[in-house]
Amino acid sequence: MIVTVAVDERCIGEDGCLWLYPLPEWEKLEQTISKLPTLNKMAGKLRRFVIGNASECEMDGQGRLLLPDKLRKFAHMDKKCVLVGQLNKFEIWNDDAWAAKEKQWLDGDDNEGLEELGSLSF
Repeated sequence: MIVTVAVDERCIGEDGCLWLYPLPEWEKLEQTISKLPTLNKMAGKLRRFVIGNASECEMDGQGRLLLPDKLRKFAHMDKKCVLVGQLNKFEIWNDDAWAAKEKQWLDGDDNEGLEELGSLSF
């Protein structure tokens, strides 16, 4: 498993969240990022932030993921975390940050990109 910090399209960390990738998915992401133009400033930020902060993590004998201190501090992870499935990866959230984000979504305060989902049906 590879764990890295989460970033949005502006290359800013999602507060209280880490991304957890199975190795095959991480390798696909690395390939995608490696093809970005080297002189593009945003691509450089993305490489530094995502690839530069990635860490291979292992599980202990009790099945707990051992997160590096640097990443735990970045996401303000103490004791309680929430694991959220995201198709090809997982998000690991600080419990308080997840609750705040979930409330924001439920309250409808975050509608960015809503138009792009207009054709989606379940």
